[in-house]
Amino acid sequence: MSNKVRCGWCGIDPLYQEYHDNEWGKPVYDDDRLFEFLLLETFQAGLSWITILRRRESFAKAFDNFDYKKIAQYGQADIDRLMADPGIIRNRLKVLAAITNAQNYMKVQQEFGSFSTYFWAFTNGEPIVNTFATLSEVPATTPLSDTISKDLKKRGFKFVGSTIIYAHMQATGMVNDHVMSCWVRQ
Repeated sequence: MSNKVRCGWCGIDPLYQEYHDNEWGKPVYDDDRLFEFLLLETFQAGLSWITILRRRESFAKAFDNFDYKKIAQYGQADIDRLMADPGIIRNRLKVLAAITNAQNYMKVQQEFGSFSTYFWAFTNGEPIVNTFATLSEVPATTPLSDTISKDLKKRGFKFVGSTIIYAHMQATGMVNDHVMSCWVRQ
C-alpha cells in the first residue's frame, strides 16, 4: 500500500494511512458513529488528529464505547475517573463538553428523529465532493461549517467552532476533500 498516492496530511504513519484509506471522507449516516466523531473532534481541538487517533481505543474504553446515552448521564464520579485516565486527553472543559454534547445530541435526536437527519439536512443528505488539486487549497472552514457551528452552539453544544465542525464534516464524509491525485478518489 505504500506505493499509493494519498492526501499528504496522512504521511507515512500506518495508522493515519489506514484511517485515510478506510474512513476519512466516507459518508457516515449512523448516529452512533457520528457521535463518536463529534466526541473525538471535541478532544482534538488545538491538537493534531493523529494524537486523538492514537488514543481512539482509550477514548472508547473511557467513554463507554462512545455511548452518548450513558455519557449524558455522567456525574462527578465519572468526571473524576476521566480526569485521572492517562489514556485520554485530560482537559476538564473538554470532558464537561463531551457530557453536555451527549445531552444536547439526544435533544437533537428527539427534535429531528435522528442526529443524522439533522446533520445531513445541511447538504440535502448528499456529500459535497470537492475537487482540490493540493492540500493548500483545502479550507479550514467554509460558510457551511460556519452555519452548522452557529446552529450547534445555539443548541448548547460546546467545542463546536467552525474549524472543528469542518473537520467533523470531512471525517464523516459530508465533505470529500481527498485531493484529485489521491488513490481513494480514483
